[in-house]
Amino acid sequence: MDAQQVKLLVDQTLKSLIEQLNTVIVGKAAQTQDCVVCLLAGGHLLIEDVPGVGKTTLAYALARTFGLQFSRVQFTSDLMPSDLSGVSVYERAKEAFVFHPGPMFAQVLLADEINRASPKTQSALLEAMEEKQVTVEGQTRPLPKPFFVIATQNPLDQLGTYALPESQLDRFLMRISLGYPDRAAERSLLAGEDPRQRVDTLPQLLTQAELQALQQRVLQVHAAGPLMDYLQDLIAATRNGKWFVQGLSPRAGIAVLRAARAQAMVAGRDYVAPDDIQAILTQTVAHRLVPLGNAGRGPVEQVRAMMEAVPLR
Repeated sequence: MDAQQVKLLVDQTLKSLIEQLNTVIVGKAAQTQDCVVCLLAGGHLLIEDVPGVGKTTLAYALARTFGLQFSRVQFTSDLMPSDLSGVSVYERAKEAFVFHPGPMFAQVLLADEINRASPKTQSALLEAMEEKQVTVEGQTRPLPKPFFVIATQNPLDQLGTYALPESQLDRFLMRISLGYPDRAAERSLLAGEDPRQRVDTLPQLLTQAELQALQQRVLQVHAAGPLMDYLQDLIAATRNGKWFVQGLSPRAGIAVLRAARAQAMVAGRDYVAPDDIQAILTQTVAHRLVPLGNAGRGPVEQVRAMMEAVPLR
């Protein structure tokens, strides 16, 4: 695909893609754009909120719009790792064990209510999310390309939930929250068609080749020296002991830059601006950080306060 075709994809298809998602998740334009940014950056997405605000519907809509093979798993307390990865079953006709792949072997895995499963099952996703492969019975098997995990989780104060381990939270490029709709959006939902039925009629707007081209374009978005200085100042601020218990890792810094590049591309630019980092910083790092106990703020509020305190050079 030549440069002109990729530019048309960025200028036209991305705009149509985001508009289509906004017809399903009404009144949440910023959150749907964050989802598109996350997938274009090749990252995994965590959607955290109370039940019933459209988390699962948004995941379905993303998969259909991006034209990707989709698999959904309802995480429960008795879900086992083999329920995700698959098992080998002895078949008499072949006189051999035959591997039956689990739902993890899909391009988009919707891990619904991921924090209702035990830590053992949650950890089964670690290798898949980081290495894009799974090891079953001593044999490593590659997962389809691309491979995205879109996980939903309920707030931790709800019954029957387990906190995700830090190592797994770090594998999610972004965490977003949908929140309740405003009055106008909720009236539209009450008066209109069920969004879940509308998802079934959504057309595919991207081929896999086009998605791959867009993801390659993200890597080519320019980040100038002063922009990198600003990003490093933000990372250093998380490590200085004034805001958080522990600072961001180098892997987290790379994730922020990748998301900022995707944000810039969605905004129609071929370079990263400070506004791009500011637009995605909270969603990209708040789930990786623990505020100091005397801060009196949650991680999202603490990241915003830190960002305001770090000046642009």
